[in-house]
Amino acid sequence: MKDGERLVPLREIRHQAGDLLSRHPGSELYVDRSDVPLLDVRNLTKSFTIRKGNGAFGGGSEHAVKAVDNVSFKIPRGSCLGLVGESGCGKTTVSKIIMRAIEADEGEVRYNDDGHAVDLLGLSNRELVPLQRKIQYVFQDPFSSLNPRMTTFDILNEPLVIHDLGDAGYRREVVRELMRLVGLDPRHLNRYPHSFSGGQRQRIGIARSLALRPELLICDEPVSALDVSVQAQILNLLKDLQTELGLTYLFISHNLAVVDYMADRIAVMCAGQLVEEAPRELLFSNPVHPYTRALVAAVPYPDPDRRLDLSALMGGRASDPASWPAPFTVNGAEGLAMHDLGGGHFVRAFARPTAYAEAGR
Repeated sequence: MKDGERLVPLREIRHQAGDLLSRHPGSELYVDRSDVPLLDVRNLTKSFTIRKGNGAFGGGSEHAVKAVDNVSFKIPRGSCLGLVGESGCGKTTVSKIIMRAIEADEGEVRYNDDGHAVDLLGLSNRELVPLQRKIQYVFQDPFSSLNPRMTTFDILNEPLVIHDLGDAGYRREVVRELMRLVGLDPRHLNRYPHSFSGGQRQRIGIARSLALRPELLICDEPVSALDVSVQAQILNLLKDLQTELGLTYLFISHNLAVVDYMADRIAVMCAGQLVEEAPRELLFSNPVHPYTRALVAAVPYPDPDRRLDLSALMGGRASDPASWPAPFTVNGAEGLAMHDLGGGHFVRAFARPTAYAEAGR
């Protein structure tokens, strides 16, 4: 797509941003610190213990699986980092560590709190509460992420009540503004989630995540459960909200086309590790790592003369680190590091893969 080009849904969402949620430059909510990353993730590691044999009666063998292995990345304020990879590669585990839903074994998550770098993993639960307002989550499933026993008003009002923001009248106005912000009619606030379509429920989920006026939004495959036209609606809405509210996104997906539309930079994850990171255009024009090459080669184009490059899929072994050629893998993982190829392009290898980079360029 061309720069500035929008997706074309069957019906565009007409939304309206109000003053209560604005983060435009000049407002009291906007702090311009674009020179410092809003989120700086350093060397995150998380292992889970897997038991095999004898089920609930004990015994058997245990072994540790590294779901996240030494993951590091930065997200500048106002930008969108796309985190892509196959199911089970550790993308959602990274997001849960950032949100403190699970504890990391090692690493740091530094958040730029108005110019002060704060390690989220080192805070107590009480110290974390003010920062939880600034980092919010959009869930994958719009059906199970909303309480079916609560009206839309109660769903959007709940974060305001939990954090004790304003009186009842103020909260009522914020809830109505949230509905308009995502293109829904405030007259439907007394409806329950079952009376909305899948796309409308996801818009309610987005509105709930914006209730506390966050700076960082973690979107965990927010459109994968929706049909294609509704996906276009939601993606256009997210891009509009990013501009209007000054939001920063960590956008998790396995769909390269979606990430291509949303992200400024893309980080590719496989087997718990980041294997490549680059600006969006550079990653698609010059993928260097074998796994990234396989992902890009598997994307179909609407052109019968442009055949898929099945050789890049390595016979289905592209996601197996042991099958990658040198310098991307050898026996064991010691010595692997992210190497700078220039232009903000990094690839994980034992040595700078000059031949691969030059061949791609």
